[in-house]
Amino acid sequence: MIQRIQTVFLIISALIMGGLYLWFPEVVGTDGQIIMERSEPLIFGLIFLSIALAIISIISFKKRQQQFVLNRLNIVSNFVLLGVFVYRLLTLSGETIVSEKGIGVLFPIISIVFLVLANKAIKKDEDLVKSVDRLR
Repeated sequence: MIQRIQTVFLIISALIMGGLYLWFPEVVGTDGQIIMERSEPLIFGLIFLSIALAIISIISFKKRQQQFVLNRLNIVSNFVLLGVFVYRLLTLSGETIVSEKGIGVLFPIISIVFLVLANKAIKKDEDLVKSVDRLR
């Protein structure tokens, strides 16, 4: 449901990860060797997993607990993606041709922030439903 704030946060998170895939820089070393690119299976898989989990979480708006778990899995996948980026960038020797070493690392961090905000809103909704059930 679009009127819930967690849906907006999840849409923003999916758009951020989609933007990461579209504008992912190919990191090329000084010798012309490609160090990182978006078609790499690990990076592509983690980005696709993050987008898919956000979309599945949006679709399952009636199952708040499932949404909460899917968002936690999405946060873990973003942390793994962040770890891959940091590992690859720290193993770079010196400078690249185009200095874009830290640009792509920001997208998973921003996505994690929106996923945490969505989880807080889901928890708030779940607490509200539980409090109403107690009154019956």
